[in-house]
Amino acid sequence: MKPLLTISRGIDGLNQWIGKLSLLMILASTAISAGNALIRYTIGWGSNALLEIQWYLFAAVFMLGAGYGFLRGVHVRIDFISHRFSARGRNWLDVAGILIFLLPFCILMIDLGVPLAINAYVSQETSFNPGGLLRWPIYAFIPVGFGLLALQAISELIKRLHFLYGNGPDVLAHAEPETAVD
Repeated sequence: MKPLLTISRGIDGLNQWIGKLSLLMILASTAISAGNALIRYTIGWGSNALLEIQWYLFAAVFMLGAGYGFLRGVHVRIDFISHRFSARGRNWLDVAGILIFLLPFCILMIDLGVPLAINAYVSQETSFNPGGLLRWPIYAFIPVGFGLLALQAISELIKRLHFLYGNGPDVLAHAEPETAVD
């Protein structure tokens, strides 16, 4: 179980780093938005590329931050059902949810997202807006984001199984969402 826990800690560290990077993307998006508005209203110049980069950053935060959200326990849960179970029952419910729903959904989205990103890259697809950006970077966030979410699902699965079979800590006992990034 120790090698699996080492892998789990590595995945957790990766998604923790991505979560901190997401904060910088939010800051960049906010600065670009404010700068774009300031320039537009003071000298009358605007840029579709600046508008689109805001959207790209905003989308990146959500796509890349999904694994981080799962790590921190701020994802949607079915507490109205799970709170009726014992600690072991809650962990088994999470194991089933990860294996039956989350991982297959992540695999499906990666499978659909990779060709979308590749086709946009090969065709050099751009936005229809004048001065718009290439689309492949934003499409690439789909498989990358779901890949990070799938990795975090594997990490959470390891932790649940460690609790169920290895007398590890019950990570669901402390599943209160945290409000600050460590």
